[in-house]
Amino acid sequence: MNCDSSRRVSGMKTSDFDYDLPQELIAQDPLKDRAASRLLVLDRNTGAYEHHVFRDIKQYLKPGDCLVLNNTKVIPARLLGVKEDTGAGVEVLLLKRRENDIWETLVKPGKKMRPGAKLSFGDGLLKAEVLEVVDEGNRLVQFHYEGIFEEVLDALGEMPLPPYITHKLEDKNRYQTVYAKYEGSAAAPTAGLHFTKELLKELSDMGVKLAYVTLHVGLGTFRPVKVDDVTKHHMHTEFYVVTEETAELVNRTKAEGHRVISVGTTSCRTLESATDEHGILHAQSGDTDIFIYPGYHFKMIDALITNFHLPESTLLMLVSALAGKEHIMDAYAEAVKERYRFFSFGDAMFITDMK
Repeated sequence: MNCDSSRRVSGMKTSDFDYDLPQELIAQDPLKDRAASRLLVLDRNTGAYEHHVFRDIKQYLKPGDCLVLNNTKVIPARLLGVKEDTGAGVEVLLLKRRENDIWETLVKPGKKMRPGAKLSFGDGLLKAEVLEVVDEGNRLVQFHYEGIFEEVLDALGEMPLPPYITHKLEDKNRYQTVYAKYEGSAAAPTAGLHFTKELLKELSDMGVKLAYVTLHVGLGTFRPVKVDDVTKHHMHTEFYVVTEETAELVNRTKAEGHRVISVGTTSCRTLESATDEHGILHAQSGDTDIFIYPGYHFKMIDALITNFHLPESTLLMLVSALAGKEHIMDAYAEAVKERYRFFSFGDAMFITDMK
């Protein structure tokens, strides 16, 4: 686990990160063209901003820059079924594979899901038994099926869209990045949803380097901060991987004086977790519970591509650590005024040094 505790800031309230967002600005559907979303470019030092569309990101990237993207793949982790004894409807959300066919899950209705409860999905194609209750009321569930679990899940599962998205997703692939590779996320690394294969090729042809990390996004990313004092919040853990190839590419970028640009808060948390105090990124894997909020000293990233985040969320605190809370809150007020689209299927922000 990794946590920067050397620069804790006292007296910071969760309510300091609140803002007013009209409900209709929460994007319910992805745009037909991924790269046509809007882009607010924010100077992290001055607070100045410019309005663009996402594919204009090319104007702000230079040969030698390294984009770091999270290649996790979202699994169709939402299962709708019934309790075998009563026929009552149940919902099971897969959070983390513990071993073989035993998963940590979030279940609804929770009170009815005592150890021993038997569940059925897809007319019995997939069955499950609740084994025990673990942290925060989650359940360990053992699944039974014939064939390959991933294929059964693909047939029966739905994409676990965040609770603020009420529309049904017509195409499962629109909640995946075009470079998604390693299955394991319960939520998409949404900053990456704006990239098309064509845009990535254009950037590569320009001399921008592409590096990949893996961080399996958990639903804790949507969990509200329930304490008044930001520093008392207990961060969820997520599993990440940094390969030798990525570590070498990122460290070479830094050594040559170029920028490391994180695509999304998940890539940022991975890089900051695996970078030592001397600014060297190490190839490693493990769980991170790094919590980045104002006062944090960034060890690796120079700029960040990100979406617009929920009020009072840890992700809003992270971007505030990079650009300063006042600059971020001003930029968010501007985005609301200009009717930007917010959250997972919404528009993007590029936090950088414009000079």
